[in-house]
Amino acid sequence: MKALALLSGGLDSTLAIRVLLEQGLTVEAINFTSPFCLCSGAKGDCHAATAAAARLGVSLHREACGQGYLDMVANPKYGYGKQMNPCLDCRIYKLRRAKDKMLEIGASFLVTGEVLDQRPMSQRRDTLDICERDAGLRGLILRPLSARLLRLTIPEEEGWVDREKLLAIQGRGRQPQFKLAHDLGVTDYPCPAGGCLLTYEAFGSKVRDLLTHEEGLTPWNTALLRIGRHFRLPGGTKVIVGRREEENERLAGLARENTYLFECRSTPGPNALAYGPHAVEEISLCASLVGHYADKSAAGTPCEITVRQGERENLIIPEFLAGENVHTWNTGES
Repeated sequence: MKALALLSGGLDSTLAIRVLLEQGLTVEAINFTSPFCLCSGAKGDCHAATAAAARLGVSLHREACGQGYLDMVANPKYGYGKQMNPCLDCRIYKLRRAKDKMLEIGASFLVTGEVLDQRPMSQRRDTLDICERDAGLRGLILRPLSARLLRLTIPEEEGWVDREKLLAIQGRGRQPQFKLAHDLGVTDYPCPAGGCLLTYEAFGSKVRDLLTHEEGLTPWNTALLRIGRHFRLPGGTKVIVGRREEENERLAGLARENTYLFECRSTPGPNALAYGPHAVEEISLCASLVGHYADKSAAGTPCEITVRQGERENLIIPEFLAGENVHTWNTGES
């Protein structure tokens, strides 16, 4: 009998798979990556999930969450958590995608590392039921770490899995998982609790700003969310200012025909990317914002900034910008 397990690379999903492998089942794993996953590498792959699958000896299917996922984040049916985290809708989205993969590979049910009452929005008894219902997976999601506290699933009823060898873990404490890991010889779990940028207040503020001023989330503007300092100028222009050389290079790489790329020429300083329907009217203000973060050690040296749009390039010497304006325009972390 084959099962498909959702694998984040964290401790819980790793243990869930290991429990089923101990019962002799064939398990394959699936990992979803998104622009908001803290465990994703530069290419969007999850190193923790890759390493966990290798240690477990299971095949790993990698799935990138695309535009449909971003649309869900922008307008979740069940709303947001404390920040901009649509945890319940996110779970349903991934379960639906996992169901498609389950059918594709000939697996009979899904496995998750969810623990009853561990997470307040998506792992309550009622929300676990909502996820199953909305994903079209009634009775087909086995949660080995809490199974004996939940109603029987089809894999247990059919005898594919021995319920008595499953667990009854509940709550936010992690000592039962640590003990189980010790008992099963699981010693390396570099991402024990996973991580999502949408649960962070500063990042959520940047997402909220996008949804307020732009038409929605896209792969391009969500990629920009992970780079630099973010500002929204009085006329609505969005400006992202790099904080280090790596971010300067990424901003240059994400420039488009309808964006403006600012680079310090005479003194060391950041790159910046600006865009919006009124950006051309706020070019000088954008340059002043870049100049605010340029190196001030060369006293008396004018800060010269080049601004490029497509093949066009101009030189600007920015005017002084008051620090209180910078603070007012900031949409996230400084």
